[in-house]
Amino acid sequence: MYYRGSAAAVIVYDITKQDSFHTLKKWVKELKEHGPENIVMAIAGNKCDLSDIREVPLKDAKEYAESIGAIVVETSAKHAINIEELFQGISRQIPPLDPHENGNSGGIKLGNQSLQSSRRCC
Repeated sequence: MYYRGSAAAVIVYDITKQDSFHTLKKWVKELKEHGPENIVMAIAGNKCDLSDIREVPLKDAKEYAESIGAIVVETSAKHAINIEELFQGISRQIPPLDPHENGNSGGIKLGNQSLQSSRRCC
Protein backbone atom coordinates (compact mmCIF):
# COMPACT_ATOMS: atom_id res chain seq x y z
CA MET A 1 0.00 0.00 0.00
CA TYR A 2 2.84 2.37 0.81
CA TYR A 3 4.09 2.47 -2.79
CA ARG A 4 0.76 2.08 -4.62
CA GLY A 5 0.30 4.63 -7.37
CA SER A 6 3.84 5.98 -7.09
CA ALA A 7 5.39 7.03 -10.37
CA ALA A 8 8.76 7.90 -8.82
CA ALA A 9 10.81 7.51 -5.67
CA VAL A 10 13.72 9.55 -4.34
CA ILE A 11 16.06 7.53 -2.16
CA VAL A 12 18.47 9.72 -0.22
CA TYR A 13 21.81 8.92 1.37
CA ASP A 14 24.34 11.08 3.20
CA ILE A 15 27.63 11.32 1.25
CA THR A 16 29.46 11.73 4.58
CA LYS A 17 28.19 8.40 5.99
CA GLN A 18 28.99 5.11 4.27
CA ASP A 19 26.34 3.34 6.39
CA SER A 20 23.63 5.50 4.84
CA PHE A 21 24.66 4.28 1.38
CA HIS A 22 24.29 0.66 2.53
CA THR A 23 20.86 1.50 3.97
CA LEU A 24 19.91 3.09 0.64
CA LYS A 25 20.51 -0.27 -1.04
CA LYS A 26 18.09 -1.91 1.40
CA TRP A 27 15.44 0.70 0.54
CA VAL A 28 15.97 0.07 -3.18
CA LYS A 29 15.53 -3.67 -2.61
CA GLU A 30 12.31 -3.00 -0.68
CA LEU A 31 11.07 -0.73 -3.45
CA LYS A 32 11.85 -3.28 -6.15
CA GLU A 33 10.05 -6.02 -4.21
CA HIS A 34 6.95 -4.03 -3.27
CA GLY A 35 6.78 -0.99 -5.52
CA PRO A 36 5.37 -0.55 -9.01
CA GLU A 37 7.27 -2.55 -11.63
CA ASN A 38 8.58 0.42 -13.63
CA ILE A 39 8.86 3.11 -10.97
CA VAL A 40 11.35 5.86 -11.78
CA MET A 41 14.06 5.84 -9.12
CA ALA A 42 16.33 8.72 -8.23
CA ILE A 43 19.25 8.45 -5.87
CA ALA A 44 20.17 11.68 -4.11
CA GLY A 45 23.56 11.95 -2.43
CA ASN A 46 22.82 14.68 0.08
CA LYS A 47 25.26 17.02 1.84
CA CYS A 48 27.46 17.63 -1.20
CA ASP A 49 28.41 20.89 0.54
CA LEU A 50 30.44 18.68 2.92
CA SER A 51 32.47 16.93 0.21
CA ASP A 52 35.67 17.47 2.21
CA ILE A 53 34.45 14.79 4.67
CA ARG A 54 32.93 12.53 2.02
CA GLU A 55 32.80 8.78 2.76
CA VAL A 56 30.85 7.71 -0.34
CA PRO A 57 32.68 8.36 -3.62
CA LEU A 58 30.47 9.75 -6.39
CA LYS A 59 31.85 7.00 -8.64
CA ASP A 60 30.33 4.34 -6.35
CA ALA A 61 26.94 6.06 -6.38
CA LYS A 62 27.01 6.42 -10.18
CA GLU A 63 27.93 2.78 -10.68
CA TYR A 64 25.17 1.61 -8.34
CA ALA A 65 22.59 3.93 -9.92
CA GLU A 66 23.52 2.67 -13.37
CA SER A 67 23.18 -0.95 -12.23
CA ILE A 68 19.56 -0.35 -11.13
CA GLY A 69 18.60 2.11 -13.88
CA ALA A 70 18.26 5.08 -11.54
CA ILE A 71 18.96 8.77 -11.82
CA VAL A 72 21.79 9.95 -9.54
CA VAL A 73 22.32 13.53 -8.40
CA GLU A 74 24.39 14.94 -5.56
CA THR A 75 22.48 17.57 -3.63
CA SER A 76 22.64 19.88 -0.67
CA ALA A 77 19.28 20.43 0.98
CA LYS A 78 20.90 22.99 3.27
CA HIS A 79 22.14 25.15 0.38
CA ALA A 80 19.48 24.16 -2.21
CA ILE A 81 22.07 22.74 -4.60
CA ASN A 82 20.76 20.51 -7.41
CA ILE A 83 17.33 20.07 -5.80
CA GLU A 84 15.52 21.51 -8.81
CA GLU A 85 17.73 19.48 -11.16
CA LEU A 86 16.83 16.30 -9.27
CA PHE A 87 13.10 16.84 -9.70
CA GLN A 88 13.46 18.02 -13.29
CA GLY A 89 15.36 14.83 -14.07
CA ILE A 90 12.60 12.75 -12.51
CA SER A 91 9.90 14.64 -14.39
CA ARG A 92 11.68 13.97 -17.70
CA GLN A 93 11.58 10.22 -16.97
CA ILE A 94 7.85 10.04 -16.23
CA PRO A 95 5.95 10.01 -19.52
CA PRO A 96 2.63 11.86 -19.76
CA LEU A 97 -0.57 9.87 -19.52
CA ASP A 98 -1.75 8.51 -22.83
CA PRO A 99 -5.44 7.64 -22.50
CA HIS A 100 -5.35 5.50 -25.66
CA GLU A 101 -2.39 3.43 -24.44
CA ASN A 102 -3.40 3.14 -20.80
CA GLY A 103 -7.18 2.90 -21.14
CA ASN A 104 -9.22 4.43 -18.36
CA SER A 105 -7.24 2.78 -15.57
CA GLY A 106 -5.30 5.94 -14.75
CA GLY A 107 -2.05 3.99 -15.03
CA ILE A 108 1.21 5.48 -16.15
CA LYS A 109 3.67 3.86 -18.51
CA LEU A 110 7.16 4.34 -17.07
CA GLY A 111 10.57 3.99 -18.63
CA ASN A 112 14.13 3.57 -17.33
CA GLN A 113 16.82 6.00 -18.40
CA SER A 114 19.82 7.53 -16.70
CA LEU A 115 20.44 11.23 -16.07
CA GLN A 116 23.71 12.95 -15.42
CA SER A 117 23.25 16.39 -13.91
CA SER A 118 25.09 19.12 -15.76
CA ARG A 119 25.52 21.22 -12.61
CA ARG A 120 28.31 20.35 -10.21
CA CYS A 121 27.67 20.34 -6.52
CA CYS A 122 30.60 22.10 -4.95
